[in-house]
Amino acid sequence: MDPRAGTLAQPSDLINVDELISAYFDLRPNPDDPAQKVTFGTSGHRGSSLDSAFNEAHILAITAAIIEYRKGQRFDGPLFIGRDTHALSLPATNTALEVLAAAGVEVRVDARDSYTPTPAVSHAILRANGVGSASGLRTQGAGLADGIVVTPSHNPPRDGGFKYNPPHGGPADSDATSWIADRANRWLREGVEGIPRLGLEAAKNAETTRPYDYLAAYVDDLPSVLNLDAIRSAGVRIGADPLGGASVEYWGAIAERHKLDLTVVNPEVDPRWSFMTLDWDGKIRMDCSSPHAMASLVARMSAPNAAFDIATGNDADSDRHGIVTADGLLNPNHFLATAISYLYGTARPGWPAGAAIGKTLVSSSLIDRVAAGLDRRLIEVPVGFKWFVPGLLDGSIGFGGEESAGASFLRLNGDVWTTDKDGIILALLASEILATTGETPSARHRDLVEQYGQSWYARVDAPATLEEKARLAALTPSQVTSTQLAGEPITAALTEAPGNGAKIGGLKVTTKNAWFAARPSGTENVYKIYAESFVSEDHLKQVQDEARVVVSAALA
Repeated sequence: MDPRAGTLAQPSDLINVDELISAYFDLRPNPDDPAQKVTFGTSGHRGSSLDSAFNEAHILAITAAIIEYRKGQRFDGPLFIGRDTHALSLPATNTALEVLAAAGVEVRVDARDSYTPTPAVSHAILRANGVGSASGLRTQGAGLADGIVVTPSHNPPRDGGFKYNPPHGGPADSDATSWIADRANRWLREGVEGIPRLGLEAAKNAETTRPYDYLAAYVDDLPSVLNLDAIRSAGVRIGADPLGGASVEYWGAIAERHKLDLTVVNPEVDPRWSFMTLDWDGKIRMDCSSPHAMASLVARMSAPNAAFDIATGNDADSDRHGIVTADGLLNPNHFLATAISYLYGTARPGWPAGAAIGKTLVSSSLIDRVAAGLDRRLIEVPVGFKWFVPGLLDGSIGFGGEESAGASFLRLNGDVWTTDKDGIILALLASEILATTGETPSARHRDLVEQYGQSWYARVDAPATLEEKARLAALTPSQVTSTQLAGEPITAALTEAPGNGAKIGGLKVTTKNAWFAARPSGTENVYKIYAESFVSEDHLKQVQDEARVVVSAALA
């Protein structure tokens, strides 16, 4: 923990925006350096121009690869493109547009020439492909739309990010991202000078480049997924902090169009994020699930006579949510369980009767207990929101959520809303819960704890070499020789997710009252240990300590 965590950023913490953008154009990546290649994680390619990991050459190569991929898949409808407020997002968007326009791709850019949240892009793709129409959603045939979101999510200001969403509107699966990354890296080796592109003004004025009002389409459609009437009637006082991200103009529009008592706490956009409080490691990071990054909003809500009943935060591309009440920032796992308990109670009678609950396998087991209490099927999947996409599309999953404060859920009538994470609707759901039940989400969570037991949850890192990380990702259950964990018999050792049988890229070990999961980091020489105990905080520490022993024995 950095001693300055939770304190306001100082001038020495801020990036030099001009230097960052100059490096985007001036530095050329070395295609033989693994740190400078195109690499798609669970949320696209990310890196900094200062490290030669997110530069013009990368975006030229990735965009050209996406064009080839969509041709191969016969996706010939419009491509929706949106960007967040990171300094590298605008030049990357412009580069992509130059290549897309040269290839004759129909592109839909923001009508306001402004920022676009990730969920608004997913919403636009699904609408273009039939959601809300009489014919309904289609994912095959001519004219299918897809999209690009230019964002590194909650990453520090020095980073850039670029991800592809196919016609289902959600994150691309590994088959697509592997193909795109491989082709992009070939472009880097062969030379991106061979990629056709137009000048920026020519690209903006091309017949194939057309405006799309992402904000109006998304904001006007919110009553189909939330009970905004209840929020308005109850007079819930909402403070919404965009954390300098893409939702900044959306929250004001939501307040105005739906007549909510909603105040945009901080409408400032600054690519240096000089108004942020530092995260746990002393870095500026727009993580709305972190009490350190959210320290200003937490302090505001804990003050006597606080102006709001509910306060919320979003990260830079608005796909994550943070919920603050007078009790403080609600742990993401706690809010996921609370939201599930509410939505699958009596709040959504229009949902399919068999709609399951989706969770990632590193999310709290409180969700498992809530699902059992609701007599609902639980689908546990590997890390990555892409695993929820098929279920959200066909209504077999009503709610899909990740431990990192990302989730989405169905419309009131059971149709798909978005297939990417939507921090805006999760933030508004907190106010709906208060409006319809009279209890804050934190009070509702206390009710769940009383019913199902209290748990202690944490994530820590342990050192690992590249070889050890590779072995961890390839483990089989038979390699786990331990029979006990923190004083309890091991009930399962999993290397595949029980919900869909997909490889988890690591290991999960469970007992009656605890579990841990170990996954290799994609960017650092560590592996991540997620752990939870329903016994005590001391027991959680014991689980964490013994998790290292179990993993070491399995890797030996």
